[in-house]
Amino acid sequence: DESLAGAQAAAIGREFLAKGANVVLGPAVNVQRVARGGRNFEYLSGEDPYLGARLARGYIRAVQGEGAMAVVKHFAFNEQETERMSESSDVSERAAWELYYPPFQAAVEAGAVAAMCSYNKVNGTWACENENLMQRDLRDRMGFKGFVMSDWGATHSTSLRQGLDMDQPGSVDSFFNAQTLSLSADTSLLDSAVHRTLAATYRLRLHEYPGCVYPTGCTNDLHTDVTNAAHRVLARDVATSAVVLLKNNGILPLQAHRVRTIAIVGQAAAARPVRLGVEVPGNQGLPGGDYYSGGGSGHVHAASVVMPLDAITRRARDANIEVLASASDDLAAAERLALQADVVIVVAGSTTVENMD
Repeated sequence: DESLAGAQAAAIGREFLAKGANVVLGPAVNVQRVARGGRNFEYLSGEDPYLGARLARGYIRAVQGEGAMAVVKHFAFNEQETERMSESSDVSERAAWELYYPPFQAAVEAGAVAAMCSYNKVNGTWACENENLMQRDLRDRMGFKGFVMSDWGATHSTSLRQGLDMDQPGSVDSFFNAQTLSLSADTSLLDSAVHRTLAATYRLRLHEYPGCVYPTGCTNDLHTDVTNAAHRVLARDVATSAVVLLKNNGILPLQAHRVRTIAIVGQAAAARPVRLGVEVPGNQGLPGGDYYSGGGSGHVHAASVVMPLDAITRRARDANIEVLASASDDLAAAERLALQADVVIVVAGSTTVENMD
């Protein structure tokens, strides 16, 4: 549903602007290759490059239509988190263009003004200093006119010649500081990087709406809750519309005249969101994940969760259906309840987190 994806993206853009930010570090459009991928929950494409291309177009246009900059990422082949800071994704040209590039190509065609290069190597060369990746494929073949920024700490050299325009370094910038840039033999490379960055800024008129000034001027904006009732309804509509029923052998929907007792089992049935401030040990200080949002830099704290046990219980009681529950992983308890019920609902879940699969 491209229109629904666009509505979600537009709402995200408005909330970013309301918090004093004018750049959205997304969409992430990598095609899922590893089923346990730590950032699969972030990736718009799922397993389908065609789907990713369709959704990426709508997302880019909606975000930038609100006046926020979209940064399509992670370019490219960052399909796993395991060893992401050192592994090489070795990809043939045919596989690249048929399976992994279509969402990025679509983002370019939709007018994305910025792209982010990834942590991994591509065919043996770091993505953020890979000329074939950034110059040949992204700019020359896809026609990208915007600027390329690195992921945080993904830069390994002052790679202006290879196509990198902006470094996101973390606390120390070893490659794009004034000294290293002044030593560039070809100042036209630096000029081009500046021009591309400014062109993107002026195209979206960000200079007219600069937002807050980090770090001192952003504290209040960053801690302001800018969600609203309409956006919460939209988020629920997007989530429910994305649910896929893989198989139904006639049991669903449950009918009160056929079902008198339901057993709900599984720890995930009553799982609460992870608390704010909880981090994954050893994971760069990033927030932990839960069943409602994966962990890492893309984690979104779920402030108004309705747990499955509560929602099913309310619906069942309205239909005069008795509910038995064991919101745990106790198999013996689940078996006992199953023997007493007409239908058993097993609520299972998993979560993923950035930097590990």
